[in-house]
Amino acid sequence: MLALILVSLAGAIAIGWIVSGRWRSSRRRAAVAARPFPKAWRAILKRRLPLYQTLPPHLQLQLKRHIQVFLSEKQFIGCGGLEITDEIRVAIAAQACLLLLNRKTDFYPGLRQILVYPDAFYVDREHRDDIGLVSEQRHLLAGESWQQGQVLLSWQTLLNDADAPGSGHNLVIHEFAHQLDQEDGIADGAPLLSSITDYPSWSAVLSEEYAALRRCAAEGLPSLFDYYGASNPAEFFAVVSEVFFTRAAEFKLLHPALYHELERFYQLDPASWQ
Repeated sequence: MLALILVSLAGAIAIGWIVSGRWRSSRRRAAVAARPFPKAWRAILKRRLPLYQTLPPHLQLQLKRHIQVFLSEKQFIGCGGLEITDEIRVAIAAQACLLLLNRKTDFYPGLRQILVYPDAFYVDREHRDDIGLVSEQRHLLAGESWQQGQVLLSWQTLLNDADAPGSGHNLVIHEFAHQLDQEDGIADGAPLLSSITDYPSWSAVLSEEYAALRRCAAEGLPSLFDYYGASNPAEFFAVVSEVFFTRAAEFKLLHPALYHELERFYQLDPASWQ
């Protein structure tokens, strides 16, 4: 009996610590978000996130608050001799937080660090061939999202994306879409949806569109989506997320069912901003 009481007491204490921790985190985030947004940061927003000026005023305010919380919690590390500046931090945070607007969010809870390189960078990977031999190969990348709590980004690629906002490409959106996808433990193109009833429609629509992109890639047919999205369902979700935010009007016109699924997931309608 005593053992049962002690177990129950330990459980109650653990739950209390969790609830207390969340309450303290919520209060701290509210205090950070309430701070005045630095004037210099507003200039960076306009320069590095052209989409910012198309946002409705309430979303602009929400984005600025999200940026402040994000920057207070995530560590930025310069790699390859790159020095981390406010320009880099705010530009990345703004695009990462764009994916969190209007949604209940814990600000990418698994993410601890953003590693930023001056340009594309090499990553060494093990490769197993058809007969089981393992070799190490070097891959040149512009970005990558790791489940170990890190996102790797090329600053030059980010600058190129900012200079061509309607290109359909956005490195930060792509990698942070992977972070959302990984919140359930695996990147599989099925992030945590708001309701279990959303999954059947999500699965049906994205599977159909993924198959269509694979056909386009195999036959060299034109597509609104980069062929890289045909690699696997996780890359498909990241690629269509890029287009959802950067070429929304075309997306909504050409792929209405897929657009609706992303609109429901992100709780946003970027086509209406333009």
